[in-house]
Amino acid sequence: MPKYHIWTIGCQMNKAETREISDYLEMLNYTPAVKPDDADLVILNTCVVRQSAESKVIGTLGYLKGLKRPSQAIMVTGCFVDSDIPGLRKRYPQVDLFFRPGELDVLRQWMAESGESVISELPPTATEVTAYVPIIQGCNNFCSYCIVPFRRGREKSRPPDEIIYEVERLAQRGMREVTLVGQNVDSYGHDLPGKPDLAGLLRELNSIDGLWRIRFLTNHPKDMSDLLIDAMAALDKVCEQINLPAQAGDNDILKAMRRGYTIEQYRALVARTREKVPGIALSTDLIVGFPGETDEQFQHTLELVRNVRFDNVFCAMYSPRPETLAARQYEDNVPRDAKESRHKAIEDLQTRIATEINAGLLGKTVEVLVESRKSGKWFGRTRTNKLVFFSGETNHTGRLVNIEVTHTSPWHLSGRETG
Repeated sequence: MPKYHIWTIGCQMNKAETREISDYLEMLNYTPAVKPDDADLVILNTCVVRQSAESKVIGTLGYLKGLKRPSQAIMVTGCFVDSDIPGLRKRYPQVDLFFRPGELDVLRQWMAESGESVISELPPTATEVTAYVPIIQGCNNFCSYCIVPFRRGREKSRPPDEIIYEVERLAQRGMREVTLVGQNVDSYGHDLPGKPDLAGLLRELNSIDGLWRIRFLTNHPKDMSDLLIDAMAALDKVCEQINLPAQAGDNDILKAMRRGYTIEQYRALVARTREKVPGIALSTDLIVGFPGETDEQFQHTLELVRNVRFDNVFCAMYSPRPETLAARQYEDNVPRDAKESRHKAIEDLQTRIATEINAGLLGKTVEVLVESRKSGKWFGRTRTNKLVFFSGETNHTGRLVNIEVTHTSPWHLSGRETG
């Protein structure tokens, strides 16, 4: 049997598209290879949202150039693939196919032209317990620092029936949790006939037999509706956890970022969400060192983290991306050491906060959906997305188990199974 290897970095949308590609290749009777050396087909699913990610892609392409055999095919997708595909082919002749993110039809056509055709249905059982399911591609917001609209294009929603069918199939295969993903899931459906919305889609998915949990990301604070918050509060399968990127805690920086809301509006949204969904876990994304950010403005971001008390904070240092408004209009004038210092300050503060939040779970019993086993321990996540480890001899994969928390840390919990 031919083998494939997919190298994936970047966002959850990339992970969702990797699953779609894997499912398709396995319908062609390909089997996964652990290393690219052993694969007949190597696919890089790429990210360029930060310079560090783009450098990893370029380095991996160089490695594959030296590795490639005459019988091996190399493909590249994800946000590294811009509109200038002829230019990419010229710079990276070792690559057999470039296809833009989400353009699985281009891959299917290439495989068909190579003589490959579907010879089996999807396997009857899933190898994973959780899955990412894309519901909307692209973004219309054009935040000044973000390259996504230039690589993934404008927003394009998938029809609800198509998403429902996919999730039903996943549940039939044993997938117990799905995360609906998009660059801005809150805009879902506005471009479709009848204008369905995310709240309505959640209600439809909530009735699927065999599906136990539903999550969704990424949200945009200016587009998240009260209808969606109400749906979260009412639907039993929708988990009490969301990612709500703030990006900064200062209004002038938010305006320069073109985020479309003030920090006061953001705080009010957090308050409404916590009122409707008690105990909800909140995570956020932050960028430090945006052009022109002063020490005082950064202190406003620290104040936001201190006051809101997020469960998780994903912090990045600003790096200019080609094509974006920020790269064209603003000088990257915050020194590297200042960016690093601010990044560390956020990390240190968030570590203290997460330590305190998770310590509140000590001695309590939490419901865990078990995903797999690692280093002799079973692991899974709570409905609030806390990572939990525990011991046990029985195969717990795909099960819901009750775990009494016996140890806490900022990053995970440990415990023992209760009756």
